Amino acid sequence: MIAIDPSSRSERDNYKFMTGSIIPRPIAWVTTMSPAGIVNAAPFSYFNIVTSNPPMISVSVQRKNGAMKDTARNAEALGEFVVQIADEHNVESVNRTAANLGPEESEADTFGLALAQSEVVRVPGLADAAVRMECSVERILTLGGTADTPACDLLIGRIVRFHIDERIYDERGHVDAEGLRPVSRLAGNNYAKLGGTFELDRPS
Repeated sequence: MIAIDPSSRSERDNYKFMTGSIIPRPIAWVTTMSPAGIVNAAPFSYFNIVTSNPPMISVSVQRKNGAMKDTARNAEALGEFVVQIADEHNVESVNRTAANLGPEESEADTFGLALAQSEVVRVPGLADAAVRMECSVERILTLGGTADTPACDLLIGRIVRFHIDERIYDERGHVDAEGLRPVSRLAGNNYAKLGGTFELDRPS
């Protein structure tokens, strides 16, 4: 085994190691809205479940030179955001919204994304997604970097409404993973599709 001290490596080297080994990573396709009503959409692969009681998820939004990205700034301002699950059907659109647009520009308008009105939060979702989760901001944690230039904003969102395409949801409350066809991030420009699955009973 090779032992690596992360403190002796550059941030980029640590990034490459982490994104190459912590795989596959689910992709949160996040919509937020500025106080001026501009809808932002962007993908994030530092994303996962926090707890199911109450249902909460986390999205880590990396800063650029210590500056908050639109997603984190909008979520902080309105206290709301919506998370869509990236899948094989919408991944091209997901990738386009990673473009570096200004805060006065809407990815939804720029790339012709159809919006879906939310039921609880003011932020709209994206119609081209089989799963949407309306979230209220539970907490935002500023982490990493230095006091002057933080590395990221960790959004903790409390899910206040689930939306799911009826084609992939059964009467027992199960989501059909093969029907959802989620995609995940690997390293570099690589993505992964849902591959073979297997089942193991948990020890009692």
